Amino acid sequence: MSGYFLHPQCICETPHVGQGTRIWAFAHVLPGARIGTDCNICDGVFVENDVVIGDRVTIKGGVQLWDGVRLGDDVFVGPNATFANDKFPRSRAYQAKVRETFIEIGASLGANCTVLPGLRIGRYAMIGAGSVVTGNVPPFAIVMGNPARITGYVDSHGAIMPPDTAEEPPPIGDAAAVIPGVNTPSAASR
Repeated sequence: MSGYFLHPQCICETPHVGQGTRIWAFAHVLPGARIGTDCNICDGVFVENDVVIGDRVTIKGGVQLWDGVRLGDDVFVGPNATFANDKFPRSRAYQAKVRETFIEIGASLGANCTVLPGLRIGRYAMIGAGSVVTGNVPPFAIVMGNPARITGYVDSHGAIMPPDTAEEPPPIGDAAAVIPGVNTPSAASR
């Protein structure tokens, strides 16, 4: 028993899938991808090689995770959310190295939002449906629109903070911003 579920009509080429993860029909995961435990990868999701997905991540249908995308633990990616990894794409012109995009622990990306390459979405931030994210988003921020702008702040449970306290809350500890396998110290650096 592998410890994870693969729908008979998905293609999962990676051996790096955590316990309790479910990958549904018509999803395609390439060999280099790394997927954590207890994830839910819904119908029609594509995961390229150089992608890291943390634990307890939900990726709804119609999402493509291109090389360079890093999802922290407990991230929610809404249906048809779009990630770009090339700021100036041209047909048959390939980047030497893709820009990494980091979605930190607990962040939620609304349906049909677009995240441009090389950005960092802070922990527990919320991206409104249909928003176009063109810059980094601070932790706990709610952003909406095109281009996305901060409209408020939430706590780690997603509750909106009253306007008189609508400022970035204090850090919740160094461990909260860690994306497993991405920005954790290597054994050689300890």
